[in-house]
Amino acid sequence: MRMKATKQTTLAEQISVSGVGVHSGLPVTLTLHPADADTGIVFARSDAEGREVLADYRSVTATELATVLGDRHGKLVSTAEHVLAALRSLGVDNVVVELDGPEVPIMDGSAAAFVAAIDQAGIVDLNAPRRYIKVLKPIRVAKGDAYGEIRPYARGFRVEVEIQFDCPLIGRQTLATDVDAGNFRSELSRARTFGFMKDVSGLWNAGYALGASFENTLVISEDRVLNPGGLRFRDEFVRHKALDAVGDLALAGAPLLGAYRSVRGGHRLNHAVLVALMADPSAWTLTEADAVQAPRRIRGHADVSTGLVAPAYGPDVS
Repeated sequence: MRMKATKQTTLAEQISVSGVGVHSGLPVTLTLHPADADTGIVFARSDAEGREVLADYRSVTATELATVLGDRHGKLVSTAEHVLAALRSLGVDNVVVELDGPEVPIMDGSAAAFVAAIDQAGIVDLNAPRRYIKVLKPIRVAKGDAYGEIRPYARGFRVEVEIQFDCPLIGRQTLATDVDAGNFRSELSRARTFGFMKDVSGLWNAGYALGASFENTLVISEDRVLNPGGLRFRDEFVRHKALDAVGDLALAGAPLLGAYRSVRGGHRLNHAVLVALMADPSAWTLTEADAVQAPRRIRGHADVSTGLVAPAYGPDVS
């Protein structure tokens, strides 16, 4: 199947969602505004003298617990990864993400609310070709037993994620899927952020997770999910890590044509691989179209103890 030279897109109209920042605990409204061709994804703070920052890997100022973007004046917006994942996966190239606070609202801990908002606003073509970043050779970053790698891939964009936790509820989980609008909607967008009850007091003392609750975070004890609703997917934990990776890699600045593999990684590793890729001009090229085969279906596996997983609901502070 050949990918035709597609046009850039934006939203048909503006749309707003409101919620709370999972780390700041502050109420915030996020508004998605249509934007002209070649604008890219821009974050703007209406409460901070109109400061704005391009959603770009060079704008990342922190990756502890969430992806934070900023400029020469300091941090501008935190927890950008979920809305970035939704925009990139649904094919929105140009948009201004306006916030009246320091953090993207966590909503239910997943990207589902942002998908719904984009669907309600609608997507329209612009009179400019879409550009892609095509990976030409493998790039790998490792630290201890964790590593991330991006490599050429003929079918578009793919994520392969493996996590390992010393918690019987999670254990070792793997997931591999091509990321298109359909797969993102059905397999990744509803997976929520998660955290461990034993870490709560430490996070609060450090100024994190001040807005976390059972409504927006999957809270885990040693052997069970504490949220009354349980899990949306048996392997919701690795699906959420894949969602985060999609959002972090959206900071490439254009859709990626390549396959990304993460083993025991997170925001920091995702960003490190993207920085390493972009630092090597021989590892990628900018193209307006490419031959892309039909996407592959999702594959996943979870090594967890039986009888521990109940149906559940919540977001990620990890």
